[in-house]
Amino acid sequence: MHTDIPTRTDIEELAATRESFCVSIYLPTSLRHTGAEKTQLTARKLFDAAMEEVEKRTDRRSALPVREALNELLDDRDFWSRPGRSLAVFLTPTGITEYRLPNELGEHVAVSDRFSITPLLRAVTFPHSALVLALSQNGARLVEVTADEPATEVSVPDLPGSAEEAVGLPSISGRAPYGRLQGGEGRKVRLTQYARAVDHALRPILNGTSLPLIVAATEPILSIYRNLAGYRGLTEESIRGNSDEISDAELADSARGILDRIYDRELAELKELFSQRRNSGRAVTDLSDLARSTASGAIATLVVNFEAEVAGSVDDAGNLDLGDTDFDALEEIARRALATGARVLAVRSADLPEGVVAAGILRFAS
Repeated sequence: MHTDIPTRTDIEELAATRESFCVSIYLPTSLRHTGAEKTQLTARKLFDAAMEEVEKRTDRRSALPVREALNELLDDRDFWSRPGRSLAVFLTPTGITEYRLPNELGEHVAVSDRFSITPLLRAVTFPHSALVLALSQNGARLVEVTADEPATEVSVPDLPGSAEEAVGLPSISGRAPYGRLQGGEGRKVRLTQYARAVDHALRPILNGTSLPLIVAATEPILSIYRNLAGYRGLTEESIRGNSDEISDAELADSARGILDRIYDRELAELKELFSQRRNSGRAVTDLSDLARSTASGAIATLVVNFEAEVAGSVDDAGNLDLGDTDFDALEEIARRALATGARVLAVRSADLPEGVVAAGILRFAS
């Protein structure tokens, strides 16, 4: 499965885009019963629905570049042979951007002067995918794990075949040249050299992703690698055991459990912080209060139900106007919170207080 995880900068740029029309299309692409052909048929249906809305806003000639871009995407066999679990497509009269996402999102089409970005936020709120580094003295391998697809090994150029290969010696336990290191001290130094070589080989791949990295290893190589790895997505929890004896499928099962625990822990911490801040007037759930807080830059963390829609708009002063409009008030609040540097999370309704579609933790009382 191929996925493209958007960065925060990617989402901020989409959120700030304003054009005569912006097309946002979301569709599930990897349900077990759905092949590439059926997925493309669903895409065609949604693309046609989007074009109907575009042509209400402009003439056919102006809409033609958008239709051509969608048709070109539909005809790209390689693209549809490597889907994620969902596809997000964003078009303007001058360009197209698409993301193959690890999250299962519902069908959604929106045409406005701005993009619909809250479903996309789901992709960076909870990582349903991860990379697992299975590391031992005898070798290393990188495995990609997704929510429900089989684990796949990732090709890593220049990855050392073993610790001995990395240091250029027949053994990492013997005496070093000139007798400088021996025994346990020498072994630790050579394991460090090996771990550093593994880290350097991984960097080109890790620099292009924001996926969590989970290490499967035993001591001392586990701690050695953790101490020198510079990847921000390295998880605190590791998979303990001899990675030479753990299959890719077993690594995936363990990794999914770690991802679930990470998400559950983050939600529990947020709920606890929300409760504490609410008692001091620094947490709100009312949409009007949230809208006003975006104008003053007061929101530190915003949590929104990405499956909900509330017709309404927010002006530059933070005034909320609910009613018949093309805009979604939740989108507008999330968009403005992003622009002020807030952390914005997209969750399901069960992860919010009952009856609430959004909640904000404030930097200061607004």
